[in-house]
Amino acid sequence: MTSPISAISGLSSIGGLDAVSSVAGLGGSSPATNANDAVNGPSESFTSMLSKGLESVQGAQTKASDLAVQAAEGKLQDPAQYTMAATEAQLGLQLTLAVRNKAVEAFQEIMRMQA
Repeated sequence: MTSPISAISGLSSIGGLDAVSSVAGLGGSSPATNANDAVNGPSESFTSMLSKGLESVQGAQTKASDLAVQAAEGKLQDPAQYTMAATEAQLGLQLTLAVRNKAVEAFQEIMRMQA
């Protein structure tokens, strides 16, 4: 199965976005058999997916920071490695912020419906 992210040619090589491709697997899940499964099942998988994505973004930022130090010390052979790592970290952070903003908007919309 191809990832929806892989359709964007510039993002297909970014390692930090691999966790996002697991979202495609959520559509084929079976319906919950009882109310407890409906409450606990999807939230646990979403939580684990979210934590993996955040760990991935943190790893990309750490890698970019390490490469920046190496570039400043003159130990980095290819400065393009730092540029790519910094861009990957920036894109991962932008994606994380976009997902957070959409989640907050969805929560606020739900709260408006209940009022």
